[in-house]
Amino acid sequence: MAMALADIENMIRQALPDARVEVQDLAGDGEHYSAIVVSPAFKGLTKVKQHQMVYAALKGKMGGDLHALALTTSES
Repeated sequence: MAMALADIENMIRQALPDARVEVQDLAGDGEHYSAIVVSPAFKGLTKVKQHQMVYAALKGKMGGDLHALALTTSES
């Protein structure tokens, strides 16, 4: 089962309300996405920790409903 782009954006925004979130459907199939997430909440965190925060926002959907997500994060 694929995830809608809007659902991915909404889940990330709920967990990181101050974030700028841009999600794109890379293949047009609803299964391969890229996301850019910029949030002050990432300040001082490693890229691994930043990505973990985004994956946590997706509440276990990664690898299931959400097949692939190319993720770029930054604090500003």
